[in-house]
Amino acid sequence: MRKNPKPTAFEGGIPLVLLAGPTASGKTSLSIELASRISAEIVNADSMQIYRRMEIGTAKPTAEERRRVPHHLIDVADPDEPFDAARYLDIAGPVVEVMGKRGKVPLVVGGTGLYMRVLTRGLCQGPSSDPEVKQRLIAEEKSKGLDALYCDLLRIDPESAGKIHPNDRQRIIRALEVFYIGGVPLSIMQKAHGFRQELFPAVKVFINRDRKVLYERIDQRVDRMLEAGLEDEVRGLLSMGYSAELKAMQSIGYRQMAAHISGAISIQEAAFEIKRGTRHYAKRQITWFRADHEFRNFDADDIEGIYNYVKEQLAIRN
Repeated sequence: MRKNPKPTAFEGGIPLVLLAGPTASGKTSLSIELASRISAEIVNADSMQIYRRMEIGTAKPTAEERRRVPHHLIDVADPDEPFDAARYLDIAGPVVEVMGKRGKVPLVVGGTGLYMRVLTRGLCQGPSSDPEVKQRLIAEEKSKGLDALYCDLLRIDPESAGKIHPNDRQRIIRALEVFYIGGVPLSIMQKAHGFRQELFPAVKVFINRDRKVLYERIDQRVDRMLEAGLEDEVRGLLSMGYSAELKAMQSIGYRQMAAHISGAISIQEAAFEIKRGTRHYAKRQITWFRADHEFRNFDADDIEGIYNYVKEQLAIRN
């Protein structure tokens, strides 16, 4: 089983600062202010902002915000490119290591909890790939279809299947490959791993808002996205040949707008579904981060409290 070695740059060096929060909580503006105070550069931990040509629906930092503070891991993959937590770790790990060597604090910002977890705690990769097993699965996909492989995964490892989109060919084949090589489901291996390996020490901050206020901010953000041209952005992606069935295009905002463009729903229905889907996603984010007791909770407007806590923790850990 492959393990990610602990990078040496952070042994006794600068720890990461994780700034997490639900969508529309105000992470971007807060991160710019905090980064300027602690001499940090920002590392994206939002699973949608890694995609190129997906600007409006992912609420990426503006060009001006990126000029004020260097940002990393934004626009690193095309919408049809497979991208998961393992690849995130492969790219982000060296980035934060080099940042630490330059004396900059890596400020990891986003709402994708799994990305933050693997960056600080490593990832169970499973056994090395077996070309013979992989080729057999690829041949089976060609003869029976991806749906058949996904059904096999549902039977063999329902927990992993529940976390993988039925169209995510790479992850379906990998999960099946892991089982056929070692006879143990990937989900069982991940539980045994337990994310107990420390790759990078981290100061963890979670921001939130009153739920009514958060939901109002979500609705306002969706309205701004629609006014800014989300429909045109999705039409452009479809015209470039990016299928509406791609994992990236199935994300909140893009999925509903593609359905509207196809004539399946009205623009009003699309807006309603985007707002509802975003609220549900925010609830899941809050649940995820509240379950991680290493995160210190703050009101999103408490910039001074957050700054003082981070400054204190960095002083203790350096």
